[in-house]
Amino acid sequence: TQSTWDSKKRIDSMNELIGRVFDFETKVYPSESTLYNQLANHGQSPKALMISCADSRIVPEQIMQAAPGDLFVCRNAGNIVPPHASQLGGVTATVEYAVMVLGVRDIIVCGHSDCGAMKALATDADLTSMPNVAAWLRHSHAAQKVCRENYPTDLSDAEKLRNMALENVVVQLAHLRTHPSIASGIARGEIALHGWYVDIHAGQVLGLDGETGRFSPLREGQPMQVALPHGRRLAGESVYAQAAE
Repeated sequence: TQSTWDSKKRIDSMNELIGRVFDFETKVYPSESTLYNQLANHGQSPKALMISCADSRIVPEQIMQAAPGDLFVCRNAGNIVPPHASQLGGVTATVEYAVMVLGVRDIIVCGHSDCGAMKALATDADLTSMPNVAAWLRHSHAAQKVCRENYPTDLSDAEKLRNMALENVVVQLAHLRTHPSIASGIARGEIALHGWYVDIHAGQVLGLDGETGRFSPLREGQPMQVALPHGRRLAGESVYAQAAE
């Protein structure tokens, strides 16, 4: 029967994943034992925090060719960062820990093509049966409003979805700056923010240029687009300097 076949298929899929665990124990770990022992004995010092979508097709470590210990990763539906104090949860705690304990200096918000969460926003999908998803996606309503009121109405569905995903990255970067640990780190010039978009179909990564507000492909040998570069930012610093004079 169909149900028996579906059950067998699920078991086979899980057995395949378990087989990879055995490969890790017998092949991967022995070949990387020095690195794992170093991480186990001396702790982690990740180079960046990446906030990406939970979509199974987007693997941050693979995109960045990262080794164990390179990346601190937070994944959720829609690569969303709730504004500070609006919701206590895993994203807020992860951001705070990455900055205040691990000393992360670069934070990446990474969206992607064909994102289901963004598709729900772009199509005004009925999420009545998924109230938690609907509540979560309210953190992206600003991106939805930007797209609805500022882009042409005759765009294709693919173009609308792409624009939604890009604008969502911009919105989540703005939310990041409401977190006290991020705001203080930015003011000291210790934290830089990056907005990325992975185009699954083209196999390329776009970066947000904070000066132009636009995304373009990251290219080897060229300056990297940065949403907010490292740089001391104290609004009243020049005022105090002038007063001292």
